[in-house]
Amino acid sequence: MAATYTGFKSSVAAAAEHVKPTVAQTLTKHAELPLSPPSSAGSDVDAAEFEKRYTEDWNGQYRFAPIKEHIVSRAMTSRYGKDLYDTAISDVVIVGAGSAGLSAAYTLAKERPDLRITILEAAVAPGGGAWVGGQLMSAMVVRKPAHHFLQEVGVPFEDEGDYVVVKHAALFTSTVLSKVLQFPNVKLFNAVAVEDLITRPDVLADEPGKVRVSGVVTNWTLATLAHGLQSCMDPNVIVAPIVLSFAGHDGPFGAFCVKRLVATGHLEALGNMRTLDMRSAEDAIVNQTREIFPGIITGGMELSELDGASRMGPTFGAMMASGVKAAKTAIQLLDRLEVEEGEVVGWKKDAWKKDAESGLQL
Repeated sequence: MAATYTGFKSSVAAAAEHVKPTVAQTLTKHAELPLSPPSSAGSDVDAAEFEKRYTEDWNGQYRFAPIKEHIVSRAMTSRYGKDLYDTAISDVVIVGAGSAGLSAAYTLAKERPDLRITILEAAVAPGGGAWVGGQLMSAMVVRKPAHHFLQEVGVPFEDEGDYVVVKHAALFTSTVLSKVLQFPNVKLFNAVAVEDLITRPDVLADEPGKVRVSGVVTNWTLATLAHGLQSCMDPNVIVAPIVLSFAGHDGPFGAFCVKRLVATGHLEALGNMRTLDMRSAEDAIVNQTREIFPGIITGGMELSELDGASRMGPTFGAMMASGVKAAKTAIQLLDRLEVEEGEVVGWKKDAWKKDAESGLQL
């Protein structure tokens, strides 16, 4: 006869053996989740430990301040939950945190601190392909005049005349990323994929039946990639009057937003990125960065897939400049739109006056 296992049981399983159902139901009924993190973790630390909570001694006596595991969990979950709540209605959603997306986020956040900006990045590490230069080499080449953005964010470079060289691409990406994340009006959700676009009837359209992009459908990237392996895992949503899409051209989510618009019949077809022509490609990407469909602005390499522009190769100036232009276009649009709870409800009364004064062509 097999012996009965009497070893470790989870606290939940152990409690279930000793707590009557009615008591458990009562406890569950009256349990409340904390609405915000405690102002201090001191209540969870023994009083005696307050005398010397930590020591910075590099001779073998380094000691961290005391903590309990649930404090760490609550510190993360309460803040992340608040971020989800606060960004459910955003002013701008940026899809993709590569060089174009981060450049757009920086420009938006600096020029318009009143805007709530949400960045969604499918990868764990933001930055896209801008951690290395061409063929996994270190240096980043930026053609002028895009070096002005490097000067803006404080990235040093070697001036080679018509172009500049950053000694390591990661220096640019880490610098702009750190600056973007310091803005109080920016939230980055990494490891979060965009699965679909939200559309609403376009109240600004000249004819009935037209729609506009009004936000994005999101999910954990791991859940999105596993959709074909198990049953449905429903997503979440973020509504916003303007979406900026910089989903790139490579990987499982490459050019996702433009591909989705084509698949749903909102755009006719993809132009498909052409072979490499560095001289023409960068100009084309910056100059054609635009609102490709009501509510969504596209730039960077995703735009090359839509327009059939040439591949640009290992030069990064167009990514930065395209992001900056997309941000300026978004600001101009937002200044013209009347928005209620994240949805476009009409034009502002002085919309066209602001449009004429800005001088930026949409």
